[in-house]
Amino acid sequence: MTIPFDSTPPRNSISWAKGCALTSILGIGLGINAILRLVEIGVTLFASGDTGRMIVIWISLVIGTAIFGLWVWIGSGAVRTAALRWLAALPLPAMLALTIMIPSAESQLLMVTQLGLSLIYTLVLAWLIRRPLQWQTTPILFSAGAFLALPWLAIGTPGSWVDVGLALALGATIGWAGGQLLAWRPPLSWVHGEVPMRVWLGEGAALSLLLLVLSRALGPNGAALLFFCCAPVGGWLWLAIGRHVDVKAIVPLSALFGLFFFGVPLVLTDSDALVPLLLFGSFPEGFHLALLAALGQALLALLVIPLVLLLPNRLLHTAGAALVAVAGLTLLIGGGRATPAGDRWFVVLRDQADVSDLTTITDYQTRRSAVYRRLTDHAIATQADLRTALDGLGVRYTPYYLVNALEVEGDLPLRVWLANRPEVAEVMPSPFLRPLPLPIQTARGDEPPPDETPTNLTVIGVPEVWALGVRGAGILVGQADSGVDAEHPELSDAYAGQTENGVVHAYHWLDPWTGAAAPYDHSGHGTHTLATILGNRVGVAPDAQWIGCVNLARNLGNAPRYLDCMQFLFAPYPPGGDPLRDGDPTRGAHILNNSWGCPQDLEGCTPTSLQPVVRALRAASVFVVVSAGNDGPTCSSLNTPLAIYDEVMTVGAVNNEGRLAPFSSVGPVVSDGSLRPKPDLLAPGVEVLSAFPNTTYYRASGTSMAGPHVAGAVALLWSANPALIGNIDATEQILRDTARPYPFDDGDRCGAGNGTGAGILDVASAVRRALTR
Repeated sequence: MTIPFDSTPPRNSISWAKGCALTSILGIGLGINAILRLVEIGVTLFASGDTGRMIVIWISLVIGTAIFGLWVWIGSGAVRTAALRWLAALPLPAMLALTIMIPSAESQLLMVTQLGLSLIYTLVLAWLIRRPLQWQTTPILFSAGAFLALPWLAIGTPGSWVDVGLALALGATIGWAGGQLLAWRPPLSWVHGEVPMRVWLGEGAALSLLLLVLSRALGPNGAALLFFCCAPVGGWLWLAIGRHVDVKAIVPLSALFGLFFFGVPLVLTDSDALVPLLLFGSFPEGFHLALLAALGQALLALLVIPLVLLLPNRLLHTAGAALVAVAGLTLLIGGGRATPAGDRWFVVLRDQADVSDLTTITDYQTRRSAVYRRLTDHAIATQADLRTALDGLGVRYTPYYLVNALEVEGDLPLRVWLANRPEVAEVMPSPFLRPLPLPIQTARGDEPPPDETPTNLTVIGVPEVWALGVRGAGILVGQADSGVDAEHPELSDAYAGQTENGVVHAYHWLDPWTGAAAPYDHSGHGTHTLATILGNRVGVAPDAQWIGCVNLARNLGNAPRYLDCMQFLFAPYPPGGDPLRDGDPTRGAHILNNSWGCPQDLEGCTPTSLQPVVRALRAASVFVVVSAGNDGPTCSSLNTPLAIYDEVMTVGAVNNEGRLAPFSSVGPVVSDGSLRPKPDLLAPGVEVLSAFPNTTYYRASGTSMAGPHVAGAVALLWSANPALIGNIDATEQILRDTARPYPFDDGDRCGAGNGTGAGILDVASAVRRALTR
């Protein structure tokens, strides 16, 4: 006995043209939805996140209303049956769309929320439909599912066991919901067996659209875009597999189908690598590889469909599933990516060290050492109870001292436990990228070497300073970025590890991401910014030296990686050393350049999370230069650490004519409630020519390019007058007093000092002022 449903073939009054029109309009609508997802991500990054999300939600509601109208327009029959399924599925993506309000860095929380919402929807659906169910296994499903998993096993990496469980449960729940809808309105080919080919094709298209609807907002950080690639094929595979079981067994079968079709991709996709910044990274990267796997899944589905239809032998499919599973696991294990990569949390303690009284120490190196000892002793003492508790639980962690904090490896339950500890002030996510199956390609520039001093240096008076014999000698710059091409001719002889006896990387280089012993730079960002500071032909202070660290190895950072680098640049330690015991602040950098920000949505930093760092570094007489960010021209777009802090010199970007770049972030600072004006100073940041990996050159724009000019200027000032070394107040005052006033009338549109600060950097005037002190 079959389940009653509307199986009446379309009547003459319900033309096939109407059905095609409905299908086409729905397809276009879902396509627009996918495009809007991209727009939503972009808006979240580059404008007001709340506004962007609301726009997408409203447009999704409009599309849903349009689908409802089309359903009303269709009279009855098979097309109306498909439209009923689509309409009944719409509440699920509408519910899941609400989770875009959860920050990208909170991927595990987002998965838990999506699983809860999906279960609510599916249980309500099951209560409303109330169809009898039965379990009926089919090896065809397992062989097809294992085959579709091959692209993901070839290039993906699993998260923690909790991540794996959440992803599989979420995929199975989505499939369960789809199965309920099909049990309520089964396809004709499942009820009547043999149907005309055009009907079978139409039903496959209808199920593909149903998969698109169900996956519209599925997964974290834009993972729904991946399902948009494979869902248009998945409907026919779902339809083909369903022919091998009774209609009463379609719900459990669909749950298993969802586990393979949605769950496995979610398991093996690094959600942190789907953040939009990585869309612009070099191949292979997380998003590129996930997109490739999704397309591979679609192609394999096309191959599997005829095998499912033409080879119904259960034994053959059982053997095929086993062979394919072994092949897939071999790809995963052979690639060294089988170990689950768990979540990490940045745990900040309430009791932060006070080093303000140490600023009275007049000797530069003595003050640095005193600050280091105060910070490390305080961290060791106050972290003892928490570290003992974590040791008892067998949890791995890394302690820090510039912020009294720990990075702890664990999942959401551990985070809840940590947040309720009395000594803990806050717990924030620490996004950590999973391994890639292929090495990252190193970027190359497309500009010839300069045959004269670049314009960005001449407009701020750098050649005039060189004419005085001041070129930055005796000053050590710390660079924390994507890395450094230490063999580039602009930088090789300035590396502090370059000695008479060869290159020594100990105390001069740190890679907290991969542990690489020697400097490297895949993206070129770090090479470009460092060469602007001290490159031989393109740098402000070519006789200064540098030590380096990687905090953005793959375009994504987090608070602990930023701390790893700042601690090393302040007090370097030998390979394998303990930063809290083996650091040597007398070897550390005078100046730190930070051409990065730590946004809470993407990288987890709260507005106050890194403030103890800059307070301690300033107390230790380390000059910290920070790029303002590239979220302008909206007022209060300067909103991420470190740029928001009063203790650092924040730098905005102008072009070579001195006009504020439209991308340059603008104050006042509202993220911490201070309303302080920012940035502090402006410098060239548009089409700046500098070094790039593989002995090449490149023109780049951004406040990342502006900040290094000020770092180089400080190196020139301290080299010109060593009495200024460590005197941050006096150095900042010279830079402000000698800055050229901003010449255009848009400078105060966000309030006095916001956007333009003290004006445009004038290196020549600043050095002349320093020489007269």
